[in-house]
Amino acid sequence: MENQISEINKENIAKGRNKVWFITGASRGFGRIWANAALKRGDLVAATARNLSSIKDLQQKYGENVLILELDVTNPNQAKQAVEQAFEHFGRLDIVLNNAGYSLVGTIEETPVEDVKAMYETNVYGPLAVIQAALPILRNQGYGHILGTSSNLGLVAMPVIGYYCSSKWAFEAIHESLSKEIKPFGINLTIIEPGAYATEFGTPESLKFASGMDIYSDFKAQLFDSLKNDQRGDPEATPQALFQMVDADNPPLRFNLGSNNLPAVKAVYAARIAELEEWNDVSSSAQGEMK
Repeated sequence: MENQISEINKENIAKGRNKVWFITGASRGFGRIWANAALKRGDLVAATARNLSSIKDLQQKYGENVLILELDVTNPNQAKQAVEQAFEHFGRLDIVLNNAGYSLVGTIEETPVEDVKAMYETNVYGPLAVIQAALPILRNQGYGHILGTSSNLGLVAMPVIGYYCSSKWAFEAIHESLSKEIKPFGINLTIIEPGAYATEFGTPESLKFASGMDIYSDFKAQLFDSLKNDQRGDPEATPQALFQMVDADNPPLRFNLGSNNLPAVKAVYAARIAELEEWNDVSSSAQGEMK
């Protein structure tokens, strides 16, 4: 495909004045907010969504600075085509942001395995397809930054959304391993871990509910009631923190968003370490003779 950006933008790219983003799940939530904010600050964005009509207004507003692409991340061939089309259009990729995903609500017992598999197709295998399509490009460039939207639930787990948590734990392990594999090629990687925010993530479009079992009804009702008073952050407050991170010379592997994550993670990890230490004598006795 012939590169369609203007000569001015070509010069800006050559001089590093703009970052070129590839963003999945740009139709709503953080994906939408970050795509819009990146474009506002003068960056160039390949915005993708399953339905082009949901992001068409970005093209109308930002013109040649945005390329809108249809992408269902569960389709590896479409992911590869979209990444390559974005690269051909803009001439390079600086940031590849995997943001598409959804939550599955249901206890471990009552959730059908097929529902779990479907969620993993989007939350785990979809980002992998995008990453595997982008890596040859980033490696040939000798630079790039892979971002993955995880969650504070990639570090801790809650009941009733255990399968969603598990998808983020898998997401984090894959990305942490990947970060070590790609560092020699000059490619950075950051896992973004938002806490609770007032995005569309809690809407039916971003949630799927498993068929309920009566035996868990009271438990779930109590849990949902306890969450009603949880304070949620303003998602519109996140872009500047995100930009400060991606513009850093040495970006972090893990990047919390929000003020509540660190205290919660500290408490959970302290409890884990205390329990491991409590049982350490018994655990150590299982070592046997060193060989």
